[in-house]
Amino acid sequence: MTPRDQHTGGTDSTAGPAAQPLRSDAERNRARIIAAARTVFSRDGLSASMASVAREAGVGIATIFRRFPTKEELVAAVFADRMDAYVRATAEALAQPDPWRGFSGYIETVCAMQAADRGFADVLTMSLPGAEALEACRAEAYQGFLELIARAKDSGDLREDFTSRDLVLLLMANAGVLSATGEDAPDAWRRPVAWMIQSFKAPARGPLPDPPEDAALYRAMRRASLGPTSTETGKGH
Repeated sequence: MTPRDQHTGGTDSTAGPAAQPLRSDAERNRARIIAAARTVFSRDGLSASMASVAREAGVGIATIFRRFPTKEELVAAVFADRMDAYVRATAEALAQPDPWRGFSGYIETVCAMQAADRGFADVLTMSLPGAEALEACRAEAYQGFLELIARAKDSGDLREDFTSRDLVLLLMANAGVLSATGEDAPDAWRRPVAWMIQSFKAPARGPLPDPPEDAALYRAMRRASLGPTSTETGKGH
């Protein structure tokens, strides 16, 4: 319902025009907050506080929480386009006729996406149930990755003991390398990622320890998203 609809009979002809500037101001504030959050999260990761975003945006913390009552909602808005690109990367990899090139190219692309944005590096290794649209994109990309795995195994290129959990572990490891070397050696991540991709190639050189259970890995991802600043809400503001 619009402000105009709230008046019976349409007798107040000024309600609609008067409301329009307010909606425009609200949208400008929202865009400013998202742009500021993108800057802060890219620089500092998702451990950055909502107060840091407010300072970057030049608005009060209460304004942030009016637009985004929880941090997960802000994260979802900031990284919506990144998650769309993540899904597209899966589709592009599946379109690659060579199964190994599709599989290995996808891993390189996703790790490069992590390197380009520290905040997105965190998003890929966290579970954010409150951000439903973001998690839906993650699920879609995951299903595509399962197909990439199956194709690469069927072609004999990917070792049989590789599981989708190995990608999660690789992304966690890559996030750690990026955090440690990002400022001084921003391309250092490429070397360990290349090592890992080569280790995935069949034939296997030897057996591997068992991967973590799905539930344990999910708990680890959830714990990463439940740091002291990631659960901030507008309560008390």
